[in-house]
Amino acid sequence: MASDQDASSSNSCNFNSTLRTCYKYDIFLSFRGEDTRKGFTDHLYYALKRSGFSVFRDDEELEREVISKELLQAIEDCHFAIVVLSKNYASSSWCLNELQHILYSRDNLCQQVFPIFYAVDPSNVRNQKGSFEEAFVGHQMLQRDNKVLKSWRESLTKVANLSGWDCKDR
Repeated sequence: MASDQDASSSNSCNFNSTLRTCYKYDIFLSFRGEDTRKGFTDHLYYALKRSGFSVFRDDEELEREVISKELLQAIEDCHFAIVVLSKNYASSSWCLNELQHILYSRDNLCQQVFPIFYAVDPSNVRNQKGSFEEAFVGHQMLQRDNKVLKSWRESLTKVANLSGWDCKDR
């Protein structure tokens, strides 16, 4: 289990936000499809469903750049978010944008966020090393805006500082 390294990253709500008691879904599942869709994430999704949770999972296979308003609303309509951080998670601008909105919901809407480090070292996520570093090299080659890159890096650091599960690929 990864530990909280920064007390300020504990899951506390903005006092100006209203506590929500009604959610459309229990859990929003964020993952890199090509890494885990047909294995780990499918098993997790069906296990959660069997346990009685309503789970939102974006099932479309295509990589997209712009997240729809409906997907942003689905993130906000969930009490919990599970973020499966896998080897190629950071190579997807879609995943990184989704993560940013999940963390916005955590900070402003009292959503609980649980990271799963699937076959990646939490410190590589936190410090953008290994495949996470390679992903940012790729984003830079695509001439992504430096402000956006900085924001994505901060989001990865923030989620990696949360308590979560470290799942080694066996």
